[in-house]
Amino acid sequence: MSSKVYFADLRANPKRSFNDKLDALIQALDPARRLKPGGLTAIKIHFGERGNTAFIRPVLVRRFVEAAKAVGGKPFLTDANTLYVGTRAEAVSHLITATENGFAYSVAGAPLVIADGLRGHSSVAVPLDLPECQEAHIGAEIVEADNLISLAHFKGHELAGFGGTIKNLGMGCASRRGKLFQHSNVSPEVRASRCIACGSCILRCPVSAIKLVKRGPDEPAPKGSKHEALKALKDESKCIGCGDCILVCPTGAMEIQWDAQIPTFLRRMVAYTQAVLKGKEGRCLFFNFLTNVSPACDCYPFQDAPIVADLGVLASLDPVALDQAAVDLVNQAPGSGESCLKHAHEPGGDKFRAIYPKVDWSIQLEYAQEIGLGSRSYELERV
Repeated sequence: MSSKVYFADLRANPKRSFNDKLDALIQALDPARRLKPGGLTAIKIHFGERGNTAFIRPVLVRRFVEAAKAVGGKPFLTDANTLYVGTRAEAVSHLITATENGFAYSVAGAPLVIADGLRGHSSVAVPLDLPECQEAHIGAEIVEADNLISLAHFKGHELAGFGGTIKNLGMGCASRRGKLFQHSNVSPEVRASRCIACGSCILRCPVSAIKLVKRGPDEPAPKGSKHEALKALKDESKCIGCGDCILVCPTGAMEIQWDAQIPTFLRRMVAYTQAVLKGKEGRCLFFNFLTNVSPACDCYPFQDAPIVADLGVLASLDPVALDQAAVDLVNQAPGSGESCLKHAHEPGGDKFRAIYPKVDWSIQLEYAQEIGLGSRSYELERV
């Protein structure tokens, strides 16, 4: 059965602004009927790492805050702390970063609440009956909220292929323990024949799990090595499987078993999405912003050029249909020649496989449909 997905493009005129379209998009999901009156309403959003500007504009987020208030909700903006060491690894720095990025009460109109507490340990164990996961550790403030509104910035992702609503919820609402579980099978190995000992992975690793060591006599250095006698070595006991080293390595020396490890990672992420939504059936609204469609996650302290032009915003009561529609719209758009895309620029070309050829992004949608989170079949309606 097809699900309804609503779409607001970016065209505007003096009689109908983009804000008017956003309001119509929100009303298409009938928040007065869906949201519990007087309920604490978690608006799950990515506040952006310091230095990144691809996240959803706070002034636009205010439209969703006002819509929740209009039906008697008590909205708050929320995200969980990160697994890596950055400007959002604990609540104090996270709140400072969010405020510096514009998510102040005077702009967004709602207080900020970090979903998993001061250091990422405030969580609730949500029981599941899935092969990949029997218990998910979700930020306590997400679990305790009465209503949920997901605002996802749709973009590429080095481990998931793309990041949309499913990732915004499954990974974004997980506590530190939950994030560790999802990443636990992702363990990159150093391919010495490609390592040029540049040190990029060492600088990026959030847990100092990588160091430079001497090469063996049967490990010749590749052309262009910074230090021919050295290579990178990873300490398996410290690695948290975040995948950051894969992204920054300029020669592809960091490798994982893509066919085995990535499918498990994606299914665990989807399982966590089911845990986030458990107990909130009928009280959730989902939105994907197809603006600044960057090739990588907003967790980095920078963003590369968008891979397509800004397209608009999607809304649905079905998170699977929503992400499927977002992928389709991005792939149907002409790719930007000023981005990192090397091919698939033509309408219909798979932009995400072009960036991450070893990641099958469809796994997350297939599994989400399989466990009943929604349908990949949808009908698109413009507002």
